[in-house]
Amino acid sequence: MATLTISAEEEKRVKALGFLSNKGTDNFSARIITVNGKITAGQQKIIAEAAEQFGNGIITFTTRLTVEVQGIPFDKIDEFREYIAKAGLETGGTGTKVRPIVSCKGSTCQYGLIDTFAISEEIHERFYKGYASVKTPHKFKIAVGGCPNNCVKPNLNDLGIIGQLTPNFDQEKCKGCKKCSVEEACPMGAARIEDGSLNIHTDACINCGRCVSKCHFDAMEGGIPGFKIYIGGRWGKSVAHGIPLRKTFRTKEEALNVIEKAILLYKEQGKTGERFEATIARLGFDNVESQLLSDEIFERKETIINA
Repeated sequence: MATLTISAEEEKRVKALGFLSNKGTDNFSARIITVNGKITAGQQKIIAEAAEQFGNGIITFTTRLTVEVQGIPFDKIDEFREYIAKAGLETGGTGTKVRPIVSCKGSTCQYGLIDTFAISEEIHERFYKGYASVKTPHKFKIAVGGCPNNCVKPNLNDLGIIGQLTPNFDQEKCKGCKKCSVEEACPMGAARIEDGSLNIHTDACINCGRCVSKCHFDAMEGGIPGFKIYIGGRWGKSVAHGIPLRKTFRTKEEALNVIEKAILLYKEQGKTGERFEATIARLGFDNVESQLLSDEIFERKETIINA
C-alpha cells in the first residue's frame, strides 16, 4: 500500500484551489472551470497536453460541466496551473461559496428561449468570480436552463433560472378552428378549443413558447420573453424541489439582481452548514420571496459581505 506524505493541511489548501485528492495516492485531480460548459478547440488542446505532461493522461467530465485532469503529483500543481492559464483556463470550484455555473445549450438549441451561454458567463463573472471571497453557510449552486424542458435541472439547484416565452394570444383573431394548430402544438394541454374558441389555461401553461406563431390566422403571434426563478432546490443525499418565485422576470437585469439578493440573504440569514433550502424552510418561503422581490437587502450589501 502506498505511503501518503501530503499533510491534511496541504490537502485542504490545494482543494481550495480546485485540486481533489485521488484516493489512496499523493496525486490529485485538477478541476478546470469551463465558465458555462463551453470551451474552445484550442483550450481542449491545452487541457489534453497538460493531462499528458502533468497527469496520467485521463480527462473526466463532472456533472456540473467542469473538466477534471487526473493523476497530477502534488509538486506539479503550480506548473499545471501555469500551463493551462496560457489558454485562459483556471482551476477551482470548491468551498462554501457560489459554485461554478451550470448551463444547458439553450443558445443553440431549437427550444432555447434565452441565450444561456451569455447569461451564464455573466453570472460567472458577477457571482462566481465577483463573490469568490464571500463565504456562504454552505455551497450555493446555480443552474441556467433555456426552456422548461429543464435539461440541467434548474429546480434542483439552490437557485435556478429557466427561460420563458409567455404566449401573446389575441382572442379576437381566433376562428375557433376544429383542428387548431395552436392546440396541437401545446405539449401540456394548456391550449384548448372550448365553446368554439381557444382558451389558454394559465395553470397548466409552462411558457415553453411551442405554440407561438402556430396560428394560421395570427392569433398567437409573438410572445413575451422572461425568466422564471426557482429557489431552494437540492440534489444529493436528501432531495428538495425548488419553489418558483411567483413573478416572471421580464429583464435579465431583474433576474441577476434576484440572484444577488438570494446570495446576500443566504449569507446574512443562513446558519453555518445549512443549505439554502433549509434556510428557506426555517424563515418561511413567503418571507424569503418578499425579501427577494424587494431591494431593501441591497442597503445592507456591504455590511453583509464584510461580516
